[in-house]
Amino acid sequence: MSDQENELSQDIRALTEEIDRLNNHRFIRIQNSKLRMMWFQFLRGLAFGFGSVVGASIVVSIVGYMLNQMEVVPIIGDWAKQLAGEILSETQRVETGQ
Repeated sequence: MSDQENELSQDIRALTEEIDRLNNHRFIRIQNSKLRMMWFQFLRGLAFGFGSVVGASIVVSIVGYMLNQMEVVPIIGDWAKQLAGEILSETQRVETGQ
């Protein structure tokens, strides 16, 4: 029975050391402090937002380039010119106060 108790004691000691090592891990220290956790989440949100904007810009640029190479673009181009003309005329009307 003493062998079993000795083995059990070693297992408990090993578990205690592992828990201590886990509690000293950086991720756990961040989670234990509300201020650190809020700062970490803020930085995470900034990185996510920046990555989303950059990724969307790249995708839109690629799609725009591909559409520019197709022959369907003149239809879209005429529509875009008309829309831009309406926006400019409305902007000028607002600026002049009419």
